[in-house]
Amino acid sequence: MLRNRRAKIVATLGPASSEPEMIEKLFRAGVDVFRLNFSHGSHEDHRRRYDAIRRLEEQARHPIAILQDLQGPKIRLGTLPDGRIRLETGSRIRFVLDRTSSDPTRLPLPHPEVFEGMLPGHKLLIDDGKVRLVAHGCGHDFIDAEVVTGGVVSDRKGVNLPDTLLQLSPITDKDREDLAFGLELGVDWVAFSFVQRPSDLMEAHQLIGGRAGVMAKIEKPRALGEIEDILRLADAIMVARGDLGVEIPPEEVPGAQKDLVRLCRLAGKPVIIATQMLESMIQAPAPTRAEASDVATAIYDGADAVMLSAESASGQYPLEAVATMDRIVAHTERHKSYPPIIEALHPSVEPLAQHAVSAAAAEVAKTIGAAGVVAFTSSGTTAARIARQRTGVPILAITPNLNTARRLALLWGAYNVRSDDVTSYSQMVEEAVAQVRAHNFAQAGQSVVVVAGVPFGAAGSTNNLRVVTV
Repeated sequence: MLRNRRAKIVATLGPASSEPEMIEKLFRAGVDVFRLNFSHGSHEDHRRRYDAIRRLEEQARHPIAILQDLQGPKIRLGTLPDGRIRLETGSRIRFVLDRTSSDPTRLPLPHPEVFEGMLPGHKLLIDDGKVRLVAHGCGHDFIDAEVVTGGVVSDRKGVNLPDTLLQLSPITDKDREDLAFGLELGVDWVAFSFVQRPSDLMEAHQLIGGRAGVMAKIEKPRALGEIEDILRLADAIMVARGDLGVEIPPEEVPGAQKDLVRLCRLAGKPVIIATQMLESMIQAPAPTRAEASDVATAIYDGADAVMLSAESASGQYPLEAVATMDRIVAHTERHKSYPPIIEALHPSVEPLAQHAVSAAAAEVAKTIGAAGVVAFTSSGTTAARIARQRTGVPILAITPNLNTARRLALLWGAYNVRSDDVTSYSQMVEEAVAQVRAHNFAQAGQSVVVVAGVPFGAAGSTNNLRVVTV
């Protein structure tokens, strides 16, 4: 399944895309990574989708990545008088530590950690920011607040707290149950919601134990303040613009997106741009011009992947959404403005042999006009180092590890292949040529740059570069 683009497409499965026939159509149309959203659906629902993807993988003879997205902690109001209440702009209201309230001047908020972290001046945003308040008095079981933007709120509406550091783990009891289930299934990536600090990811790594890649969803202002330390611990980043766009002003989201993509590129970590990319295609067969520009902007920035959420999970046109995104990405990468923009950022090469050889392979391939780079890799790191250079040369990542092959489906420019391990230099060349031919990666007479490590099979040993003519 060679694509005509370098950036990848992540699609969320849901009621509109759960049947095996539809999952196959989405894959053929361009999906590289399937997302299972554990905020919705039962374990049995997700098991059926997982099994359908693995059957498709076997049929297509190509590794497919599965991303488990955990719900994370949700701060919600309790039960209100008559189920709803109108808050008038300029009025005062008291939040109380309770699950229900019969007093219209008191809003129940059954989350003690909110009261522990709240300070005067902190904002409280209800229902995705439609109703906005500011705290002016706080206690261990109450928050007095002024309504800045009024409106109607109802039972169980979500509450965002952009200024408040919550002393709670982003991994809830539900997440732990869901994670155990996902790891039992064999998911390839796990996305953790509402990451605020590096210690959140330390807990995530302890729970996963190397069985899947750890992805941090960036949707809290606090995370932006500690992003470099978070990035060091994460295997990948998702820019979750939905909640992030509620907690920071919308005019700051584009700049934050660019900063995050740049940092991920410099670190050699995959980054996904997510939320509302083709939102109108939930109900329409074509996107708005603004949405097409939004997807293209993420590609010009150098993102590894762009993601569909409700568009493919519950929308009326899931297949059209994937095909549209595929066309936008491919066309953007072919545009004359793309190479100079994408190559303007030059990641520095660390003074280590494996980094230098990987970077050199990308540069040699570009200079001689090679059909691509063939990277033998056990952990996927060699392929990531080559992709980090964004030279536009495709990467054929060959690994004996099926889990690595699947995770590499998220990496920019990488075509992931599982193959038996090589044990000698001559076997390396033979296997490279055989895989190149088998996957139509190059034509007879074309050159490829082959990168590997000697001794073979040892992670982090990348030290060999060779130009081979097919």
